[in-house]
Amino acid sequence: MQKITTDRVVIIGAGLAAIYAALNLAPRPVLILSPEPLGKGTSSSRAQGGVAAAMDPKDSPRAHAADTVRAGAGTVDANVAAQVTQAARYHILDLTNLGAPFDRKPGGEYVLSREAAHSFARVVRVKGDQAGVAIMNALIEQVKSTRSIQVMEGVMAARLETFAGSVIGVVVQTSDPAGSAPVMIHGSAYLMAGGGSAALYAKTTNPARICGQVVGMAARAGAEIADAEFVQFHPTAIDVAEDPAPLATEALRGEGAILINRDGSRFMANVHPDGELAPRDVVARAVFAQSQARMRPMLDTRAAIGARITTDFPAVAAACQRHGIDPVRDPIPVVAAAHYHMGGIATDRQGGTTLGNLWVCGEASSTGLHGANRLASNGLLEALVYARICAQDINSTQVSCDAADPVVIDFRSGGDVADAAAIWSLRQTMSDCVGVIRDEAGLRHALRKIQKLAEASQSSDNFQNMCATATLIAAAALKRKESRGAHARSDYTQTSSEACHRQCLTLKQAMEIRDMEMENCR
Repeated sequence: MQKITTDRVVIIGAGLAAIYAALNLAPRPVLILSPEPLGKGTSSSRAQGGVAAAMDPKDSPRAHAADTVRAGAGTVDANVAAQVTQAARYHILDLTNLGAPFDRKPGGEYVLSREAAHSFARVVRVKGDQAGVAIMNALIEQVKSTRSIQVMEGVMAARLETFAGSVIGVVVQTSDPAGSAPVMIHGSAYLMAGGGSAALYAKTTNPARICGQVVGMAARAGAEIADAEFVQFHPTAIDVAEDPAPLATEALRGEGAILINRDGSRFMANVHPDGELAPRDVVARAVFAQSQARMRPMLDTRAAIGARITTDFPAVAAACQRHGIDPVRDPIPVVAAAHYHMGGIATDRQGGTTLGNLWVCGEASSTGLHGANRLASNGLLEALVYARICAQDINSTQVSCDAADPVVIDFRSGGDVADAAAIWSLRQTMSDCVGVIRDEAGLRHALRKIQKLAEASQSSDNFQNMCATATLIAAAALKRKESRGAHARSDYTQTSSEACHRQCLTLKQAMEIRDMEMENCR
């Protein structure tokens, strides 16, 4: 295998957390591995709502933290919630200085939206539903003018190399369909910021590459994974034949849009006192139940927003238009879709993992902020806060370096590419058996199916990473014999006071759970 050594920090991923960390690491040289052209194929660019922050003088970080803890259904680390919400205002102001075009009032105040489970309007947005792409574009311009940052596009990480409990290298290959022979990069330090796992599901709002690759890679190297069972399903993905499914931002419900079924009945009013602004897990299960009953759930924006949807929420309007839906006159069909993985690689308060020389930020991490049910628009906030924390810790613990030659790789043909049919089978299994509602029989079936798929594609690191994350999610869901937040089991419908804690597993432990279930079925 070709080997390359560099003094650069290797950043795996190219979304908001990755590029913000790179900017905060400057002038320390970094190498960003971006599978797509920078800014493409990331969840960050598709994020619609915005960044949650207590910017209203009547609001406070303490209130924001309290909402975060409440939404998290008993498993949020309150200290982390306090830390992140306290830092939120700084990051909004920093992004503004870096060129993020947040919506402002004539007097200069930020336009703030209210989303589910927030006690205040505190979501800072861009043109209604353009926050993710606008913030990313602003930061990409900063990256282009920062000499310490090298971006290598069309390249993805496949495997970590470890020695004595520390990461010493990352195996990479091209991300084009043909693949390439693997190349080992030995860097000075490693930061994983490559997104979550929701595209492991057949119905998802996430781009295809956000399919548990980073979590699985770390797990295969021995890192501890926390809260793997907590996968958030967004209640208002637009129900059209598009993969990933377009998103109808929660800000629409914040402005008064309601959920109705084919009979025109507003079903959330009977489910929760907060109606459409109930916590996401509650709304997602209600939408899922309507779908299962073939009652065709829909988001009705007509009375509350009307013709403004075309100018105030252009991404939603465009997605509707692509499929012949006129949201000014017709309700928008919706479905619950896998959206965000609250679980991920377990981190400490500095973003470090259980493996030496490895940090993680963004959706691939599990910091303790989200608990069992992420508070809306806390995802981008956590990515920003921990990107900076990781950068600060790397700078403070690594030998100083202010120059490094660019990394040049001569990729050669070869390598193994995962079978498209196997990937679809895995995604369908996760949706059918580890979805909005789970039970013991389905989770056992999922573990058996994932094992068979993994055994049939052992030469593909990328598919093995996906199967590792899927195994962790299913095993953790089987182990948590209760319903809590986004984890809902039909055979254990109550929340257990004894299980009010985070759950950590290594891949080895998850495979032991799987093997035990396999043995029980013989």
